[in-house]
Amino acid sequence: MNTQARADILNPDRRQLLSQAAMGAVAASVSSLLPLHPARAAASGEIRPFHVNVPEEDLLDLRRRLAATRWPDREIVTDQSQGVQLTTVQQLVRHWQTDYDWRKVEARLNALPQFVTEIDGVDIHFIHVRSRQENALPMIVTHGWPGSIIEQMKIVGPLTDPTAHGAKAADAFDLVIPSLPGHGFSGKPTTLGWDPQRIARAWVVLMKRLGYTRYVAQGGDWGNAVTEQMALLAPPELLGIHTNMPATVPDDVARALQPGGSRPSGLSDEERYAYDQLDEFYKHGLGYAIEMSNRPQTLYGLVDSPAGLASWMLDHDARSAAMLARVFDGKTEGLSRDDVIDNITLYWLTNTAVSSARLYWENKLVFFEPKQVKIPVAVSVFPDEIYAAPRSWAEKAYSKLIHYNRLDKGGHFAAWEQPELFCAEMRTAFRPLRQSI
Repeated sequence: MNTQARADILNPDRRQLLSQAAMGAVAASVSSLLPLHPARAAASGEIRPFHVNVPEEDLLDLRRRLAATRWPDREIVTDQSQGVQLTTVQQLVRHWQTDYDWRKVEARLNALPQFVTEIDGVDIHFIHVRSRQENALPMIVTHGWPGSIIEQMKIVGPLTDPTAHGAKAADAFDLVIPSLPGHGFSGKPTTLGWDPQRIARAWVVLMKRLGYTRYVAQGGDWGNAVTEQMALLAPPELLGIHTNMPATVPDDVARALQPGGSRPSGLSDEERYAYDQLDEFYKHGLGYAIEMSNRPQTLYGLVDSPAGLASWMLDHDARSAAMLARVFDGKTEGLSRDDVIDNITLYWLTNTAVSSARLYWENKLVFFEPKQVKIPVAVSVFPDEIYAAPRSWAEKAYSKLIHYNRLDKGGHFAAWEQPELFCAEMRTAFRPLRQSI
């Protein structure tokens, strides 16, 4: 067995060790969400238009549940060391119940071309926006958890219509933004085996089905895992990939991060900073992932209580949780209150809290271990990510590193929090590959 850092909760063979470490993560119009996965058999390769129309009774039920929230006692510390603070969740629930309007984001979704196609027995939902520019570079963008297609909505306009957003026509993209299986409007797998490798194969099929003979891929979080697996498949159509959460942790650092280890000597300032970030995350930030990788079906409370779902989704990592707490405290951040609730509401209305968690259970990859990707790779490092991958680690992990940049602001949900910076990175990162279109 390869040496693994203690954060690699995503390898089922290590679940016992990780648990111990945690103790010392259809139709053009529908009248309800249930018919999103129609009973009729779709023709092989058929691509069907998709439209969102949530029943009003589902929204009324959500408000009733929010109003009936049973609150726990307040935390007995003054920081977030015991988890998401009561005040934050109460502020979120108050806004969600009284001021939030799902129909606004529903209208924004329906303004985008959406489709469903069956691949390997599962309906895959995706947004597909073609640029008006003739030589646009096709790109498939994959979200993670607790994200969704909501994360990428802000980048659609700037990337597909660059001249309307102060960029050059030569930097245009066609965008394909799928929902991971078990997430959002995609189907929920009913058989085992839907891990990042299988999703990567499905994405290759999807891009071929859409007729693309040259394209690039992008992802962070689970999106990175899927995108790197696409790169390892190395279909001839895939020119290169971009990641904002790369897998670069060297073996010696991974060993040191295991229980009882200590920071290696000889690290640069960037490497020490990344090590300390990972050490903190592994010690205090992995509770959600350990539970989902071990016992995803146990999370019944998340599908019964919207407040419970919200608090679970807010607590992904300390920096994101702190940023989201500031949002609900009235501070100006990259996200608004409605941004955050849009994403949580999508999980609630599609009842995907448990089905999305199963990806952690299915996964057998070591999350931050280099995968030996051989095709061109671009890396953007946002400072408030789980860890800021040093250039030295990225250069060792990716033999064809074509772009590396450290940004001044932004975190785990880069495209959602900092869409302008993210779009600028996509334009710069993939410019060298456009001649291959």
